[in-house]
Amino acid sequence: QVQLIDSGGGLVQAGGSLRLSCAASGRAFATYAVGWFRQAPGKEREFVAAISWTGYSTNYADSVKGRSTISRDNAKNTVSLQMNSLKPEDTAVYYCAASASGGYSNSYYYPQWYTSWGQGTQVTVSS
Repeated sequence: QVQLIDSGGGLVQAGGSLRLSCAASGRAFATYAVGWFRQAPGKEREFVAAISWTGYSTNYADSVKGRSTISRDNAKNTVSLQMNSLKPEDTAVYYCAASASGGYSNSYYYPQWYTSWGQGTQVTVSS
């Protein structure tokens, strides 16, 4: 399994932008799909975005679609999540996760499909 370190969170005003990064160890990272999830206080962890191991498929939650872009650089073992037009309701701890299992198109949405998780990075959006 790969080990993940997510970073890039911070405090930003509504309407601002942040770029979250997920750095992975391991030469096999290019064979892993990667997802981003978030968890706000008192709420369950929810899907934000995902990218297949090839990078050809990307998926977004409706709540961030049009405001966020997920991308990967397999040469650098990194996945990024660019988030624009941030809203106070985007405030949460954001986690990246990776999976080498098959069935991306049917599974990317579910946290249990992922086998490796980062430690989380806090995003706070002030109004």
